[in-house]
Amino acid sequence: MRNRWLILPQPDSNKAQRLTEELRFPLEITNLLLQRNIDSFDKTKAFFKPSLKQLHDPFLMKDMDLAVERIIRAVEKNEKILIYGDYDVDGTTSVSMMYLFISSFHANIDYYIPDRYEEGYGISYESVDFASENNFSLVIALDCGIKEAEKVSYAKTKGVDFIICDHHLPDETLPEAAAILDPQRFDCEYPYKFLSGCGVGFKLIQAVSLKKQIPFEQIYSFLDFVAISIAADIVPVTGENRILTTFGLKQLLETPRVGLKVFIPKETRETFSVNNIVFGIAPKINAAGRISHASNAVKLLIAQNEIEARKIYSQINELNNERKELDANITSEAIQEIIKTGQTKTYSTIVYNQKWHKGVIGIVASRLIEEYYRPTLVFTEGKNKDLVASARSVIGFDIYKALSASSEYLEQFGGHMYAAGLSIKKENFLPFKEKFESVVKGTIKESQRIPTIEIDEEIPLNIINKRFFRLINYFEPFGPGNMHPVFLTRKVYFGGSYTLMGKDRTHLKMMVFQDDIKNSFEAIAFKMGHLLPKFEKYPFDMVFTLYENYWQGKTFYQLQIRDVKFYED
Repeated sequence: MRNRWLILPQPDSNKAQRLTEELRFPLEITNLLLQRNIDSFDKTKAFFKPSLKQLHDPFLMKDMDLAVERIIRAVEKNEKILIYGDYDVDGTTSVSMMYLFISSFHANIDYYIPDRYEEGYGISYESVDFASENNFSLVIALDCGIKEAEKVSYAKTKGVDFIICDHHLPDETLPEAAAILDPQRFDCEYPYKFLSGCGVGFKLIQAVSLKKQIPFEQIYSFLDFVAISIAADIVPVTGENRILTTFGLKQLLETPRVGLKVFIPKETRETFSVNNIVFGIAPKINAAGRISHASNAVKLLIAQNEIEARKIYSQINELNNERKELDANITSEAIQEIIKTGQTKTYSTIVYNQKWHKGVIGIVASRLIEEYYRPTLVFTEGKNKDLVASARSVIGFDIYKALSASSEYLEQFGGHMYAAGLSIKKENFLPFKEKFESVVKGTIKESQRIPTIEIDEEIPLNIINKRFFRLINYFEPFGPGNMHPVFLTRKVYFGGSYTLMGKDRTHLKMMVFQDDIKNSFEAIAFKMGHLLPKFEKYPFDMVFTLYENYWQGKTFYQLQIRDVKFYED
């Protein structure tokens, strides 16, 4: 499938020239800063050198004073406190962090992670009953709870108070909790709105520490959990999140806790970044909840003994291997189902198999988008013989709205623009499939049906040098809102040497140049080995990113090619 190349709007040339002169940076670097709304020396300094002093006062968050007061009262009266969280990475890091913090000064504490399949997402009635039956009078719910008004009311009748730390959009009616911390609340004036669930939990820890006069140095270590949650939950890496991620990565690499050290091989430490969390740590933590129970992830994250940690890690690694095998097999079966049901040319993808594992259907939906690039729903059988699905979308298309327009056939659904979950009666599957396809066909734009690579700017290769690489590194950590800069260079040539890499020799490493072969660069083009004859024959335009690699103590600069277009005869 051919990608559409979209060059992002370029900054005003006069403004760019003024900032270039002030900073003494190459114009191409200044353009990247202006695209990120960084338009002065002071803003550049704050962006390139984040400081913990830039963190906001936690008491600016609505209900923070109520939450702190309720926790201190619970500690003073020796109440039993239950730490509750979702079964994904954001939830398990939140629970681990809050459990370790409060248990450092209060022994009457435990944690609870709901079963993904028996209880589902959010606060469950089973968990409220568990809290009541075991005399927990305070539950701190993390990364969930903002939409659980009925269950929080039920808890109140059982004598159980809730403090909710969430970051999802609330309904019009808020739960009757002792305190609700959520920067997305309409009445919350907290300056930064895009914290992860773990980030909200950290602000609560920060506030309790201020009240109890605990030095910030004693809670700094929890930033590793926050950085992992930000990366895994795909929240913007801007503003306060960027500060938390920067220092969380530093903590993770310099003094990793026992339960996280096992995730970081020594050979990756020089180049460790947000990507290592997204593609390395997060899938393994998630696998615990997808294939088994997420409480195993918390056991690992709070482990104090390295032997115990490595034992749990080994078990989770096995679960992740099982997850990968399930993912590959189900994706293959789903593609066959698409072909069999004549969906290769439709506007949406909807597939179903009652045997597919519920824990990986969201991953499979994402894989199918890579293959066919369109709104995708993957169904399997849930409880009570109803069908359940994970929905994923393409850039710019709101799948939640499309589900809302088809809701007469749905039992339940929830989510956001790009991802959702739903359940449906088996007899409504075909009518829903027809309706959803009709809705997508009628609302999706043609541009949303083509995979798009967003390009920051066009540059010549001759501006790339060590200083340019070093300045690009200052833009880290990368993530939504501050993605790794993507460049376009036109009329590039094959440099005459290459290596085919990978088990099946599908990846191509080669030298490339633009005007002068003496000024050539090493480039790697994943899954482009089959294009070698074209690279040797034709000049090409390339879209790429810049990376530093470390090998045997040496630094290597490399272009990573994302896409190419050849000047064919």
